[in-house]
Formats: sequence, C-alpha cells, structure tokens
Amino acid sequence: MPVKVSVIVPVYNPGPYIEDCLASLLRQSLPPDEYEVIFVDDGSTDATPALLDAAAAEDSRIRVVHQENSGWAGKPRNVGIDVSRGEYVMFVDNDDHLGDEALERMYAYGVANDADVVVGKMAGKGRGVPVELFRVNRPHATVENAPLIDSLTPHKMVRRAFLDRTGLRFPEGRRRLEDHVFVTEAYLRADNVAVLSDYVCYYHVRRDDAANAGFQRFDPVGYFKNLREALDVVERYTEPGPLRDKLFRRWLRVEMVERLRGRRFLGLPEDYRRELFEEIHSVVVERFGPGVAAPLQPTQRVVAALAADGRYDDVVAFAEWEAGVGLALDPEDVTWQGGVLRIAFAAELTHDGGPMTFPSAGGSPQWPPRDVAEAVRWLGTDTVGRFDRAAPDLLLRERASSAQYFQPVDVVRETVPAGDGSRVRLVLRATATIDPATALSGGPAGEGLWDVFVRVGLGGWTKELRLGPAPRHGRPVPPAGVVAGRVVLPYWTDRYASLALDVGHAGRRLGLGRVAAEDVAVAEDRLHVVLPLHVPEAADVLLRLTGAKSGGSREVFGTLSPGGRLAAVLPVVDLLGRTWLTTVCLTPDAEGARFHPLPFALHVASDGVLVVPAPQPAGVRRLARRVRRALYRALQSITPRRK
Repeated sequence: MPVKVSVIVPVYNPGPYIEDCLASLLRQSLPPDEYEVIFVDDGSTDATPALLDAAAAEDSRIRVVHQENSGWAGKPRNVGIDVSRGEYVMFVDNDDHLGDEALERMYAYGVANDADVVVGKMAGKGRGVPVELFRVNRPHATVENAPLIDSLTPHKMVRRAFLDRTGLRFPEGRRRLEDHVFVTEAYLRADNVAVLSDYVCYYHVRRDDAANAGFQRFDPVGYFKNLREALDVVERYTEPGPLRDKLFRRWLRVEMVERLRGRRFLGLPEDYRRELFEEIHSVVVERFGPGVAAPLQPTQRVVAALAADGRYDDVVAFAEWEAGVGLALDPEDVTWQGGVLRIAFAAELTHDGGPMTFPSAGGSPQWPPRDVAEAVRWLGTDTVGRFDRAAPDLLLRERASSAQYFQPVDVVRETVPAGDGSRVRLVLRATATIDPATALSGGPAGEGLWDVFVRVGLGGWTKELRLGPAPRHGRPVPPAGVVAGRVVLPYWTDRYASLALDVGHAGRRLGLGRVAAEDVAVAEDRLHVVLPLHVPEAADVLLRLTGAKSGGSREVFGTLSPGGRLAAVLPVVDLLGRTWLTTVCLTPDAEGARFHPLPFALHVASDGVLVVPAPQPAGVRRLARRVRRALYRALQSITPRRK
C-alpha cells in the first residue's frame, strides 16, 4: 500500500526525551502500513543512535539515517525529505510528540481540502504556541485571511509533490531561523494551506533541562542576519504594499519589539541587552517603512518608535514602567444551568498592584513621544479609544497536556471613574459557558483535570491567569454534574484557590458522604435517595450492594433524575437476612467507570428494609452492634408499653 505520510525527525543528543517522541509516533491511529518514521541522526554522541537502530530492527515503520553533525536541523530535514516515500511529509522535533490521531486527521484534512500545507493545532508544554490561529478550523487559509504568519515553526505536514515542484528545502548549516525561511516560502507558494484546530496534533515541549534549541541565548548579529533572509523571502514573493507590511509586522512584533519589553528585556545582562537593541535598531531602520509599525498595538508601537529612533535609555525606562502591568480577576459566580456551567467573573488590568487607570478626557499627546512620561500619556489616550474592543477569553486547559480550548464568553464593559474623575478604570464583566458535551471544539471534555484560564488583551498587553483566587469563605461551590456521560466536578484548587474541573476522576470531593438520613427512603422494594448532584436529564446508574460480612455483591440498575433523585428496585428476596454496604456508579457506560461509596447501609429483614449509617473502613465489625441498636429502637417505637 502506498505510504501516506513520512514523519521526519532530526535527532541530536535528545537523551530520554526521544522516548516520548518515539512512543507517540508508534501509537498513531493511521494504519502501520500507511506511514513511515525517518529518524535522521545528526552525529549524536549519546546513546540515541543505538536506541534508534534497535527500534528500527523491531519495527518496519522506522528507518534511521546516520550522518556527521551538520550544526542545525536544516540538513537532517532535507535528507529526510530526499529519502521519504510518503504523499505528505510531517516534521517533528525529537523532544516533542504527536497526538495519537494526528497523522490520520491531518492527512485526511489535507486530502479533503487539497492542501499543500496542513497546520495542526499545537499545545505548548512550557512553551508558547499560537492561540488565535487555532480558534477555529480554517480549510482554506492564506497569509491574508488568517494569522498563518504567527506559526513559523516547522511542525507542519507538507505535500511531497509540492516540495519537489518548487524545489523548496530548508537552509542548511550552523544558523538560526531556518524554519522561518522554509515555512514562509511554503505559505506564499502553496495553492492551499489548511489549519486543523479541533484536535491537538502537536505537543511542543520545553525540556526540564531547558536544552531546547529555541531557549539558548543567541548571537544577535548572526540571528538578525538570518532573520533578514526570511524578510528576503517575503520581498521575493510579494509586492510592496499592505500585505508585505503585514507580514513584516510579524517579525517586528515578535522577534524585535517583544524582546525589548518589560521583565523579559530587563532580565538580560546589560552588555547583551545593548547589543540586542543595536541589532534590532539596524533592522528596523534598514528594512521597515512607516506602514509596518503604524497598525501595531499601542504599547508595541511605542517600543517600535523608540527602537527606530535608537533611544536605548528610553526603551529601558519604558520596560521598567511596563513591568508593573498585571491582571486581576474576581470570580463572582459558578453555577450549573441545564447541564452547562456558567461562570461569571470580572477582569481588570493593574499597574504596580493597583487598578490601571486611563485619561477620562481625550487629548492629543505628542507623537512620537519625547520621553517616557509622554509615551505613557499617549498610550493611555490611545488605549481608551480601544475600550469597545476589549474582551476576555476563557480557555479550558488540560493540566496533563496543556491542550486548550476557547469557550463562549459574553462581556459587559464598565468604565469606572477613578480618583478625582480625571481618570477611569476599565472593568470587564463577563459570563462564560462551559458545556462539557461540546467544550473541546464541539467534542466532549475528556477525563482528567482541566484548569480554567482567562486571557485579556488590551493596548498591546496580553495577560493570562488562572481564574482565581476565590475567597476561602463565601465562594461559589457548585455540585458535581452528571453531564454528557461524565461526572464533572467544578472545584477550587487547594494551592491557588483557582477554578478547575475534574472530569471522571473525583472521589471524596463529590460530596456523596453528605447524604443525610432524611435523603434516603425505602418503601417495600423501592429505594429513593437524593444525591447532591446536578442532573440535567435522566440517566442510568448502577447500584452495587456488598455484604458487610460476606463480601458478596449484587448490582442493580437505577435511574438518576433531575434534582439528583436516584431510584432503584431492590431484589429484596436475594438480600434477606444481611446488611449491605452501598456504592453507586454514576456513569456505567463510560470506560473505566468508578463506584462511589454512599454513607448508608441497608439491613434487609423479613419485615422490611432498614437504612443504617455505613461503617467507616475500620469499623465494619461494629456494624452488627449498630444494626441491633437501630432494630431495637425501631421495635420500641412500634410496640406498646405494658402498664
């Protein structure tokens, strides 16, 4: 059968990190005879070459090419392209890994949309990845209609025929930004680029030893020399005008302005900081016209203007001011409504620990600003004009994988007077909804722990925090919900008091131990229990009865209805003469379903069923005494006393 996908992995001394990469490649849902994995070992000096050779000897999907060290990943990727047999090639780094269905989904999406390039959704584990690009699926994306230029890492699936037709290959040698050159040209020359955003295909991982190539300090002269080559590609395939300026703006914003901002810039050694600034100043003056910086967000525009003018001291001073900008969140309410979790919160930018304020009246501060104080005044005035576009995003992020998904948010923008009325604050009051049945781009939330993050962009600042902290007393504490075939528990984390969801794993936190005696009733053979759960629609549950002494068990299906009402018919005849501990499975159809203990036991006698407290794990042997006392009290209540 023809090979659909060739996965190309450049390898150099990855140590144990290659194990996760290799395992994820062998777990792919694409049939084994439809893809191959090509490891190109670039002169590794650790145990990796022997490990790869052993893996290739055991699995026919794996091929290994050994070569002398070339200095960077460009040549190994090109060697992989040349020996590949797939219809598409997929580039993976040796310390990252793929989602289990990545190759199958990306290949099918590429074929369905006749795409030369397929960009799969990324999740960053300790690393930044594009966010806006993956808000929705984009079957026909271009650099004009989508923020493709935000994603320039090589981790894409590319049609091999497109590479052969264009002769496109990675720059080789000991250099930086070879992926920018390759990916930019691919975007500009492809007939179609498709962006798959409803499944996390690629996990971009920061190594514990921070030895990823992208985290190493670079030589500014060499780095910006290589960056100019990416700008050359843009000039080669575009005409002067708005599109070229838009693409150039990506490098100005990400590779230059962001490196000169806030704590990131201040944390660099003074001599390195100055050298970095001088190289950025040279590129800005040499390559960027006025149309590149003008549409930037206000803070970015300030930094770009100072860099263009060569004002190093002002850039440092502005970074010191900007280092005080933060975000404050106030969780106001969390409640279930019809199987959907509604989250109300307020968000506000802060400065030096207090609310950030802005001019209440318009004005025309000097542009370009003559000093940092004037830059801050201009920034405030310009940002006020953007208040009507400010909106928070709420993201649900899986704790184990860092995969994240946007949730719907409604916002009311509240302008609040500050001080003597000459300044104002902007408070964003938002209501977000999380539907566990559709939370993952239309799919259900999977089992695991999910953290709730809020992301606010305004004026060129993008701040992101977990939703919290919530006050220890008086904070909203919604019950667990039985929704979409899963038990979903909203809870506040112990350490940060931030909102999280436990899907399918919660035990004691469910609160079933709070069921009181008055919540349990037995009439003949019918058991009725009110559980502290949100149940939007009737669902089947499984009740397990376990003998307190014998250990034998019986299982009975029941129904869980809105209001948390559990009803089941007991097989009384089979239960006679014994006391039974009770547990309940709330999602019997789910894989790996769990049983949760209930705080009562059932003593079944010929004259009826008596509900008694369940023993603690260490007190089973005392159950008989409690049952006898309960029976005695019940007997006393119905037997008339002799006079």
